[in-house]
Parts: sequence; structure tokens; C-alpha cells
Amino acid sequence: MKFYSGFSLKNEHYYFEEYINSSEYTVCGFSYGAIKALRETKERLSEKKRVDTLQLFSAAFFQTKDEKFKKLQLLGYRKNQDAYLREFISICFLPYEKKIVEHDKNSIEELEELLQYEWDISELKEIVRSGVKIEVYLGGEDRIIDIEGAREFFLEVATVTYIKNANHFLLTK
Repeated sequence: MKFYSGFSLKNEHYYFEEYINSSEYTVCGFSYGAIKALRETKERLSEKKRVDTLQLFSAAFFQTKDEKFKKLQLLGYRKNQDAYLREFISICFLPYEKKIVEHDKNSIEELEELLQYEWDISELKEIVRSGVKIEVYLGGEDRIIDIEGAREFFLEVATVTYIKNANHFLLTK
């Protein structure tokens, strides 16, 4: 199993242990890491390597957000990176108490990529045609991404698990 972390994070995979398929043929990612997991899956398939499952946990889905929202995020990051990240992580845990997470290096370019990324349905359909099962996990109380937009989008190509009272980290308390 290969796991890709969310923006500015590392080693947070334990939050998803109950959902992760630990097979060596599984690629998974959380939030921004979901984009990287998709790329890893495409690369493995292009190299004729086996992938059985692509798991996307709270996939970074901002294509329904307007440009004003995205510009405000980038402005906040540029103005005070530490304050922006503290607030971002706090919101990830809402409506529950913030937990401890490990941080990793991050950049404005990564934030821009996360905010501007457009999921391509035809690309995902091609992955499914290659025999890969796509699983998407969404939290009903997620305050980071557009849950309804993501749910509607991914239902066409994936098994979508909607966890009613869960936050961005898929925690329910």
C-alpha cells in the first residue's frame, strides 16, 4: 500500500486505518494526497504495473469553488504561512476538537495546485476500465471541500462512502 499525505502533512495515515486496504496493490491519498495517488496510479498503469484499488480520502475537490475563494486562500498563505496552516488544520478537524498532526514542508505552488486541480471524469473512467476499483471516502461534516459536489462527481466512477458525522479527517468525534 502506498499512502500520500495531505497538504503540509506527513504520517497522518493512521487516521484512516479502518478504511485503508493494506494490499501492496493499493494506492491511497488524503486530501491533496489524493491528487498524488491518482498520478501514481496512472504512472503504474502506464508502466503495466498492477493496481487493484485507488482510495481517495476527502479528495481535494475545489473545482466547484469560485476564483475569489481560491485567491483568498492564496492571499492568506502568502500573508502569514504559519497562521494560515494553523487555521487550515483547525478547520480540518471541525466540528470536533483539533488533534495533533505532523507537518511537512509545503509551498505556495502546492497550495495553488491543490486549489486549481480539476478532476477529469474521462481519466477516472479510463482507470476503472483498466480494472482498478476506485473508492472515495467523504465526511458529512467536512468544512474544507465541497462534499456534495465531490459526492455527485465521484459517484459516476467510484464506490463513495459517505460518513455522515465525519470531518475532513473522517473522524466522528
